[in-house]
Amino acid sequence: MFFYLSKKIAIPNNVKLKCVSWNKDQGFIACGGEDGLLKVLKLETQTDDTKLRGLAAPSSLSMNQNLEGHSGSVQVVIWNEQYQKLTTSDQNGLIIVWMLYKGSWYEEMINNRNKSVVRSMSWNADGQKICIVYEDGAVIVGSVDGNRIWGKDLKGIQLCHVAWSADSKILLFGMANGEIHIYDNQGNFIMKMKLNCLVNVTGAISIAGIHWYHGTEGYVEPDCPCLAICFDNGRCQIMRHETDPNPVLIDTGMYVVGIQWNHIGSVLAVAGSQKVVMQDKDVNTVQFYTPFGEHLGTLKVPGKQMSGLSWEGGGLKIALAVDSFIYFANIRPNYKWGYCSNTVVYAYTRPDRPEYCVVFWDTKNNEKYVKYVKSLISITTCGDFCILATKADENHPQEENEMETFGAMFVLVLCNSIGTPLDPKYIDIVPLFVAMTKTHVIAASKEAFYIWQYRVAKKLTALEINQITRSRKEGRERIYHVDDTPIGSVDGVLDYSKAIQGTRDPICAITASDKILIVGRESGTIQRYSLPNVGLIQKYSLNCRAYQLSLNCNSSRLAVIDISGILTFFDLDARVTDSTGQQVIGELLNLERKDVWDMKWAKDNPDLFAMMEKTRMYVFRNLDPEEPIQTSGYICNFENLEIKSVLLDEILKNPEHPNKDYLINFEIRSLRDSRALIEKVGIEDASQFIEDNPHPRLWHLLAEAALQKLDLYTAEQAFVRCKDYQGIKFVKRLSNLQSDSMKQAEVVAYFGRFEEAERMYLDMDRRDLAIGLRLKLGDWFRVLQLLKTGSGDADDSLLEQAHNAIGDYFADRQKWLNAVQYYVQGRNQARLAECYFMLEDYEGLENLASSLPENHKLLPEIAQMFVKVGMCEQAVTAYLKCNQPKAAVDTCVHLNQWNKAVELAKNHSMKEIGSLLARYASHLLEKNKILDAIELYRKANYFFDAAKLMFKIADEEAKKRTKPLRVKKLYVLSALLIEQYHEQMKNAQRGKVKGKSSEATSALAGLLEEEVLSTTSRFTDNAWRGAEAYHFFILAQRQLYEGYVDTALKTALHLRDYEDIIPAVEIYSLLALCACASRAFGTCSKAFIKLESLDTLSTEQKQQYEDLALEIFTKHTPKDNRKSELDSLLEGGEGKLPTCVATGSPITEYQFWMCSVCKHCVLAQEISNYNFCPLCHSSVA
Repeated sequence: MFFYLSKKIAIPNNVKLKCVSWNKDQGFIACGGEDGLLKVLKLETQTDDTKLRGLAAPSSLSMNQNLEGHSGSVQVVIWNEQYQKLTTSDQNGLIIVWMLYKGSWYEEMINNRNKSVVRSMSWNADGQKICIVYEDGAVIVGSVDGNRIWGKDLKGIQLCHVAWSADSKILLFGMANGEIHIYDNQGNFIMKMKLNCLVNVTGAISIAGIHWYHGTEGYVEPDCPCLAICFDNGRCQIMRHETDPNPVLIDTGMYVVGIQWNHIGSVLAVAGSQKVVMQDKDVNTVQFYTPFGEHLGTLKVPGKQMSGLSWEGGGLKIALAVDSFIYFANIRPNYKWGYCSNTVVYAYTRPDRPEYCVVFWDTKNNEKYVKYVKSLISITTCGDFCILATKADENHPQEENEMETFGAMFVLVLCNSIGTPLDPKYIDIVPLFVAMTKTHVIAASKEAFYIWQYRVAKKLTALEINQITRSRKEGRERIYHVDDTPIGSVDGVLDYSKAIQGTRDPICAITASDKILIVGRESGTIQRYSLPNVGLIQKYSLNCRAYQLSLNCNSSRLAVIDISGILTFFDLDARVTDSTGQQVIGELLNLERKDVWDMKWAKDNPDLFAMMEKTRMYVFRNLDPEEPIQTSGYICNFENLEIKSVLLDEILKNPEHPNKDYLINFEIRSLRDSRALIEKVGIEDASQFIEDNPHPRLWHLLAEAALQKLDLYTAEQAFVRCKDYQGIKFVKRLSNLQSDSMKQAEVVAYFGRFEEAERMYLDMDRRDLAIGLRLKLGDWFRVLQLLKTGSGDADDSLLEQAHNAIGDYFADRQKWLNAVQYYVQGRNQARLAECYFMLEDYEGLENLASSLPENHKLLPEIAQMFVKVGMCEQAVTAYLKCNQPKAAVDTCVHLNQWNKAVELAKNHSMKEIGSLLARYASHLLEKNKILDAIELYRKANYFFDAAKLMFKIADEEAKKRTKPLRVKKLYVLSALLIEQYHEQMKNAQRGKVKGKSSEATSALAGLLEEEVLSTTSRFTDNAWRGAEAYHFFILAQRQLYEGYVDTALKTALHLRDYEDIIPAVEIYSLLALCACASRAFGTCSKAFIKLESLDTLSTEQKQQYEDLALEIFTKHTPKDNRKSELDSLLEGGEGKLPTCVATGSPITEYQFWMCSVCKHCVLAQEISNYNFCPLCHSSVA
C-alpha cells in the first residue's frame, strides 16, 4: 500500500483548524476551527476524458461555503450521511444541525446547554439516533428529527468520547481518565471494558479516538476485528466486539490525535506526531494498519500540529487537518488483483456475504465469472493461470491424498482464466508473498519458501518436458528455509519442520522468472537462487527494505520499490570493483524515483519498463523517461510497445458491472512516432527510423503500410525482419498475380476488410473468387447467396455443401426445424435423421428409412433411434431392410415383444430363440414375477412351460385356501394352455408329414411324440382335473344353497375322485352336509366314517365329528331312502357315464352337447340356458 500527498488547501487568515470530517456519500468536507470557523468544501473532478478517471483527474473546489453561527472554536463536526445533515458544536456548548437546501447549508436546529461543553457526538449506523456527551457527564440521545429520546447524568464522571455498535444496541462512553464503560442503548451500565493495551502504562493518559466500523461494506474476513480504540500515548487495541478477551494490540510509538477506519474496515489510519531522534521537533505522521495489527506504512506530513483526519468515501484519499491547512493524501490500496490472458481478476467484499467475491472479467468478450472464496489472502497471475492463496477451511478435512500434510493451514489454488480450480495445494506456511512463473509457484512466509512445480495440460516444448520429467522424480514440491544454502541438488524435501524455525532477518518480498528466484530480506539482503533446481547462487546487499521486486524479461535487472515508494534498479550480472578494490557482482544503477506505486517490465525488451509515479505513468527506455501520461491505472501488461492498464479504483466502485472503458491501452512513443512518420512523411524515411529503433511490432507496422501501397519489396523486407512467415508467403503470392486490382483486393482481404474485398472481386466479375473468400471465412449464408445469384452454372456439389453447412449452423444452435429444410436440400440423410429424432418427428424418420436403399449404412442408426423411443415395428423394419435379423430379434427382446421375436427367429431359422426365452424367463422368475413369465411363454407359444408354471401357481393358491372361484380360474387357464400345446404339437406334426398320409395319422404321430416329450403326464392327460374338482366343489355348494339338495348330493359325490386336489376334510364335510340335507343318511354315515378316520385331523376335531354323528344317527337310521339313482353313482365301476358339468348329474341320453375346447359334456336340455361352457367358459356358439 502506498500513499503520497497530493493537494493542500489553505484556510484564509491562518485560522487554526480543530477538526475535519468527510461525508462518505456526498463527498462534502466539513472543517471546524478557532473563532467559530466552520467551512463546507467539496472537491469535484471535471473531465470527459475516460483516461483521466479517478485520482488522475484534475479536481477543483465546487463548493466552498462558510457556515455562520458558532462563536467559540468549533470542536466537533460529524455527518449524518443517510439524512444529509451536518452536526457541529463549539467550546461554548452550542450545537447546530445544518441541512442542505438548494445547494447551500442552512441551520435547521440549535441546542444550547450552557452548563458544559460537548466533547463528542455520534450518529448510529442507520442515521436515526444521535448520542451527545458533555464534559460534565450529561448524555443525551436524540432522534434525527430533533426529539429527545432519553437523557442521563453520569455523576462524577468526565466524558470525552462516545461510539455506537453496528446494531445500535450498545453505547461505549470514553472517560477523561482513560476508562471505557459499556452501556446499553437505554443508558443502563453494563460493564467496564478491559483495556489490554494499557498493561504496564503509567502516568495520565487520555483516549485519542474510538471508531467502531459498522460493516456497511462487508468485512475483510469472517469475525474480523472492527472496534478500534487508541490512546494519546500511541497504545491501541482492535477488538472483534466490545467484550473481546484477546484484542489485537498495537504500539504505534507516536503521540496520537485521532484514528479512523476506511470505508470497508480494511485499513485503520492513526494520525499524530512522532519524536525524531536527530531533531528536537516532532514530525506529523499518519500510520496505517490492517485490522490484524500489521503495519502498512507511514506518511509524513509537513506542518506543526496535526489536529484531525478523515477518509474519503471510496478509501482512495484521506484529509488531514494541520495548522491552518487541509492536506490531501492519495492512497494506492493493495487490491487483490491480477491479469492473465486478457482476463482481469479482482476481489472485493460484500456486506451480504462473509467470503471474498472474486471476479474473472474476460475483457476480450466482456464476460465475467464469479467465484466466492473464504479468507482470500492474495491473487497472483502468470500467463494463462492464476493462484488464489487462501486460509484452509477448518471444517473441511483435506482430500485423502493430502493426508501427509493433514491439518495444513493454507491452500494455494491454481485456477485458469475463467476461475475453474485446476489443482489445490495444501501448505503449512503462511503464503505472505507469492510469485508465479510459467512452471513454478513460489510461496514464502517470513522464514521459509515453498516451491511447487505445477502441471497444466498444455503443449510444452521438448526442453520443458525434459525439465518436468526430471523434477517429477525429485518431488514436485519442496521447501527451503531462508537461512539455508541449498546447492541445487535434491535436498529440498517437503519438510515443514524447516518452516517453524525462526530467523533474525525475515523475508519481505519475492519475485521469480523462469531462470531465477529472488528473495528480498528486511535487512536489505537479496538472495538469488537458480530455478528449476533451487541453488543459492549469489547474495547482494541493498540499503533499503524491498516492498515489491520485479525482474526484467531476461533476468538481468531487478527493480526494487521500497516501503516508502522509492524505486531503484539493480543490475544482477554487472561486475564492478568496489571501494576496497575487490571485484563484486551486481551494481545499483543510478536511477531513483520517488512516490512510485506500481511498475512493470516489458515482456519482450529487457530495457523497457513502465512505472506509476503519483498520478503519472512514465515509460523508460534504457533508464531514460519518455514524457509522462496522466492516469491512475494499475499496469496489467506491457508488450509489443503497448501498455495495458486497468482503472481498478473505478471498477471497484461498482465491481459487479466492470466497464470496458476502465481498460486503457497506451502506445509508447516509438510506436506513435513510427505511425506518424509512415502517415505523414513516407515509407522510406519511416523504414530508416525503424532501422534505428528496431522492434518486431514496428517492422509489422511498416510491412502493413507497404502492402497498402503495393510496395512489395519493402513489405517483404519488413516481414523478414519481424519473422512473419505467413506475411512473406503472402507477398510471394501477391507478386505472382498479374493485375493490380487483384493485388489490391487480396491486400484488402489480408487486412480483414472482407466486404470491401468481395465487392472488388465482384466488380472484376470474379464471382468464383468472392465465393472462395467466403468459403475461407466459413460464411455459408453469403456463399449460398452468391451461388444463387449466379448465371445458372452454380456448382451443384458446392450448393449441397453450402446447404449442409447452413444446416449444421442451425443444428449447432438446436434450431432443428430450420436445419431440416437445409439438410433436405443438401441431401444429408445422416444429419436429417438426427434432426427428425430431436424434433420427435418419427413419421419423417420412418419415411426417411423407407426412402433409403437396402443395406444403407444409416439404417442401423435409424433403427437404433426407433429402439430408443420404443417403436419396435419400425425398428425391426429398418433392421430387416439392412439385413440384420439378429439385431431385429434383439430389439424385440429388448422391447418385450417376444412373440414378434420368436416369429422373426423362426422365419430367419435362428437357433438361439429357446435360450433367449429361457434367459428372460429365469430373469423374471428370479424377481418372482411368475405371471409375467407365464405371459412371456404364452406369447412365445411355449404353452407347455407356461402350463407348468400355471399349475404351480394354481396348486399354491389351492394350498392357501383362497377363494375357490379364483383357484378354479387358475386351473382352467392351465388346462387351456395344455390344450393349446396339444394343438401346437398336432400342427407341427402335420407340417412334418405333409402329403404322406391322412390327417389322422399325422395328429396321432404328434400326440405320440408329445407323449415321449412330456414326462409330467399329470398335466397332459388330466389337464382338466383341477378345474373339474373346483368346478364341482363350487357347483355342489351353489345347488345346496339354492335348495336343490338331491342334485347337490349327486354333484358332491363326484368330489370323491379329487382327494388329491381338494382336502378330504372339505370333500367329506360337504358330502355329509348334502346327504343329510337330502335325508340320505346311509351316504351321510359313510362320509362320517371317512371323516373320523382321517389322519390330518387332531383327536379333538375327531371327537367333535363323533359327537355330531352320534347326535344325528340316534334320531335317524343310517339308511338311504331313495336308492335307485344313487346306486349307479356310488358304485362307479367300469362303464362310467359322462357327467353333465352344468348339473353334476350323469348323462344317460344319447343327445348331449360337448364343448369344443375342454371336451366336457352338458345335457342337451341344459345347454340352452348357457352362452358359455360352465367349466372352461369358452363360447357355446
